[in-house]
Amino acid sequence: MEKNDLYFVPINEVSKRLDIPAHTLRYWEKQFGGAIKTTTGSAGRRYYRPDVVEKIATIKTLLYDRGMTIAGVKKMIHNGEFSDVEKTEAADISSASSKKIDASEIDLAIDMLKQADELL
Repeated sequence: MEKNDLYFVPINEVSKRLDIPAHTLRYWEKQFGGAIKTTTGSAGRRYYRPDVVEKIATIKTLLYDRGMTIAGVKKMIHNGEFSDVEKTEAADISSASSKKIDASEIDLAIDMLKQADELL
């Protein structure tokens, strides 16, 4: 592995990891220039640092999962609220992966659904 592979990720790899088309990544570079900065290598290929890949993942979450607009995300970046969201997203991901559902919680949910069905 080359030394540059440890620090830079090519656009096609970011596209695969985050399931975002490369043309969308290039568009986001223009829209979120303050947050998404690339390094260009030989032949104009785009490379991203790992911290920028994390920012792109956060932007994807805000746009696709939370339903925010591009203008809303730009405003968050401009107001300095974006770094707070990144920390929250990282915490949410780690807590969601460590959380286990208890069998009693499932039984309670089933009982509640049965009661709701009886009311209808």
